[in-house]
Amino acid sequence: MASLIPYRSVLGLRPSANTLFDVFDDMLDFTGNPAASKAFPIDVEDKGEAYEVKAYFTGVNKNDIDVELNEGRLSISVNVEEEKEEKDKNYLQKEFSAYSASRGVYLKDASSEGLSAQYADGVLTVSVPKIAEKANVTKINID
Repeated sequence: MASLIPYRSVLGLRPSANTLFDVFDDMLDFTGNPAASKAFPIDVEDKGEAYEVKAYFTGVNKNDIDVELNEGRLSISVNVEEEKEEKDKNYLQKEFSAYSASRGVYLKDASSEGLSAQYADGVLTVSVPKIAEKANVTKINID
């Protein structure tokens, strides 16, 4: 029977862990950290001139989401706080509570200009343009 749990090696690392940040993210997931179990899935796609990063949330308001790009590291974090305590309800089980989670991905040629983000139907889409390649060779005319 197929499982919805992502593949992990014996050490708990993804075979596609490309950066040191991916390795640390996987190690946190492997340790059974309760905050890591609330982590949200992300997709990163190379669109040629830009990267498209999608983060999937359930029951999260866009004001609870923070997105930052710092020296090529795109960080997406969410901080959900339970708004009010409901004393008049008699819950047998209540699973939604306050939590925070953070995910990050390193985009080596990310540009800090022209960034955009949209949030709709529980999906955050961040477009990160790439730095335009500069020619390494400069032609010098001889007088």
